[in-house]
Amino acid sequence: MQEIITPSELLAIWQGNRRLTRKVIELFPEKDFFEFSIGGMRPFSGLTKEFLAIAVPGITEILGGEIKEFNDTFEDLKTKEDYLKLWDESTEKINELWPQFTHERFREVHTLFGQYTSSAMESITYFIENEIHHRGQGYVYLRALGIQPPFFWERQ
Repeated sequence: MQEIITPSELLAIWQGNRRLTRKVIELFPEKDFFEFSIGGMRPFSGLTKEFLAIAVPGITEILGGEIKEFNDTFEDLKTKEDYLKLWDESTEKINELWPQFTHERFREVHTLFGQYTSSAMESITYFIENEIHHRGQGYVYLRALGIQPPFFWERQ
């Protein structure tokens, strides 16, 4: 059977989306990254915490790491630069862990964070889609602040 997408292609898609999300984080003025909100939605810093709490902890758990409850507190993140530093470290960690994924591993079923049961492939797809969805909120925030967001296809 011919593959539709290889693991390395899936990683490239995910990391392309992460590069685009990083650009969105960079565009926010410091104060607005932490405070700006529309309609009661979380500021982009809160959304970024969610991305960070899902990606590396999720794939670590899939690969046999300790099962932990979902935790997006990150109390040590005080500045936008702190977020960007952890974002870059997380990106490197994903690249480091990725070679451990085999075709069989993508089909294994896990209950991530003690509550979400799905195959590894479904979970990783969720990680990517969740980031894209919330990045869209970031685009709305940036436009409301008078800032042109990056084009959605600028993933390099």
